[in-house]
Amino acid sequence: MSIETLEPRLADVGGIPIARLLPNTGKKPIGAWCFLDHAGPAEFGEDELGMQVGRHPHTNLQTFSWMLNGEVLHKDSLGNEQVISKNQVNVMTAGTGLTQGISHTEQSVFPDTGGSADAARGLSMVQLWIALPTDQQIERSFHHYPELPTWREDSVKMILTTGSYTSVSGERYEAPTIQYSKMVGIDVYFVEDGEVTLNLESGFEYGILVTEGQIESEGKICKQDQLFRFHDSDVANNESIKLVARKGTRVMFIGGEPLNNQVLLWWNFVADNKAEIEQSIIDWNNGHERFGNVDSDMNRLPAPELPEGFKG
Repeated sequence: MSIETLEPRLADVGGIPIARLLPNTGKKPIGAWCFLDHAGPAEFGEDELGMQVGRHPHTNLQTFSWMLNGEVLHKDSLGNEQVISKNQVNVMTAGTGLTQGISHTEQSVFPDTGGSADAARGLSMVQLWIALPTDQQIERSFHHYPELPTWREDSVKMILTTGSYTSVSGERYEAPTIQYSKMVGIDVYFVEDGEVTLNLESGFEYGILVTEGQIESEGKICKQDQLFRFHDSDVANNESIKLVARKGTRVMFIGGEPLNNQVLLWWNFVADNKAEIEQSIIDWNNGHERFGNVDSDMNRLPAPELPEGFKG
């Protein structure tokens, strides 16, 4: 199997170190997964606020937050307020088209600021965007998933964060997570040194993000904050992939069918054409009602203009 190893772009978002794997120069989305960040790991002092991301919009996408450590308070323009904790998923759907859109804030919380009694003073989370199929009329929504299918397989603990999956032993698992296209996401944690075989589905594109430690597969090494990527043409001839790692290694395994529509990204917007991104920039910066209001005193982030040469 032919595997690419993608390097991250390093940045700082809301006071947190970020390793960004998607979008990646010259690389298309993995199925509908069009954006992938590993935020952290970070530790905060007693006088530090942690992650503070002010009010910002989204269009034609779902934000998918997978919490590895710490707690974050989500507030959105639909009126939702939800703390996401370790091993939980939040999915916020912006809806499709120029009549839809959503805005939200994200901020770390601790035992004394709205978090649980044992909330860590730190943060590690995987944040993804799922591009929505623009030929569907999809409405705004928000869903929180505190419990997900979890099982032990070989040397690993596995948590199905979205989609369905059949293990090598033939057990089938279904996640409750809302979807508008066919995809899968699995958290894989090595509880001891060893290996695990992951089944693949024909027609899917796949990626593996290492969030802690390193893995070996097909003779290649993938280190923390790197991404293994392999395509549907590879999957057609391979029904599974084997990962070898040491105890404590953790990865996020994602896959999905490619969308039929083009996926363009600029700032916090996704669209299938340049004109729609341009209109979303105008609407957000002029306070259009499609993005609603968030009950928060955090800063409102302005949308930057499209750069010259942006292709759509």
